[in-house]
Amino acid sequence: MGAFQNARVQKLIQNAGAFRISNKAILQMNEILTDYGTKIAKYAVEIANHSGRKTVQESDIILASKR
Repeated sequence: MGAFQNARVQKLIQNAGAFRISNKAILQMNEILTDYGTKIAKYAVEIANHSGRKTVQESDIILASKR
């Protein structure tokens, strides 16, 4: 189960230009976003720890997303 509200995922897909979206597509997108977001967050935590900080900063997220 994804971590995001399905309505928000549906809105994201609609903003990309879709008129109709199946429930399975919404659930699958939610899973992918959750997995990808978790990977970025874990790497951002590693970056913060390596920098001697306990606080994850915006720059950590940006750097982690470029990996």
